[in-house]
Amino acid sequence: MAAYRYCEAVTALQARNFSYGIRLLPESKRLAMSALYALARRVDDIGDGELSADRKQEQLLATRALLDEIRAGAVTEEDTDPIKVALADAARRFPVPLDAFDELIDGVEMDLRGEEYRTFEDLKVYCRCVAGSIGRLSLGVYGCADPKRGAEYADTLGLALQLTNILRDLREDAVNGRTYLPAEDLARFGCEQGFASPTPPAGADFAGLVAFEARRAQGYFEEGLRLLPMLDRRSRACTAAMAGIYHRLLGRIAAEPESVLRGRVSLPGWEKAYVALSGLAGGRS
Repeated sequence: MAAYRYCEAVTALQARNFSYGIRLLPESKRLAMSALYALARRVDDIGDGELSADRKQEQLLATRALLDEIRAGAVTEEDTDPIKVALADAARRFPVPLDAFDELIDGVEMDLRGEEYRTFEDLKVYCRCVAGSIGRLSLGVYGCADPKRGAEYADTLGLALQLTNILRDLREDAVNGRTYLPAEDLARFGCEQGFASPTPPAGADFAGLVAFEARRAQGYFEEGLRLLPMLDRRSRACTAAMAGIYHRLLGRIAAEPESVLRGRVSLPGWEKAYVALSGLAGGRS
């Protein structure tokens, strides 16, 4: 189906970490995951784009309407939106919890409002919206031996990945006027001044802050990866590959905290490929 090919192209171009994992899936699941990613990317792009806040809100409302059409079974292959067509087909083939996309949109709307997070419990709400939702959507495609417990672990793994993202993008977000780390943590380590400079705030325990948040993310990785034995071999490999890439990234950040202030920390392609192959072989990297 041409709609799926479009979604695959979006995924290959814009989701290098994600695409390493879904390559390990059988075709039907790989195509469904590309449709999930393509709509999630559209939502993210609306939030991060250059449109006015009002126009962004209009587009998010249009995306909610798109989801309502899919839920109502009102989408045909003749529709001109390839992402809608592919996702509608994926939702017919798999028990995809489409309501999780509404949560993702909720998270983007939190960004549009300039939401700030006083405590970690506040931040968890945001993380579960923008990342836990993706874990639960993915589980709908993978299938799971224990759906209820599996959804909890998928949500927790998403939280680990999002915390890693927050650490990786600390400087970039600060330059764009966003701070995601909880205010109580910033105060604890003397980092209330923010991260708009390539060097840590004067007198701050920046390394202590990163170590604290990295340990927190590590705990969520350990809990979330309990999902793996509940999945079939190929889905387990896909999840292990994606989580493994972020887990290694977290390790790099923890080992050299100030690197996140100099630019985006990433893994070379060969290392991502190694992690993906390790996942296929049943390992955890």
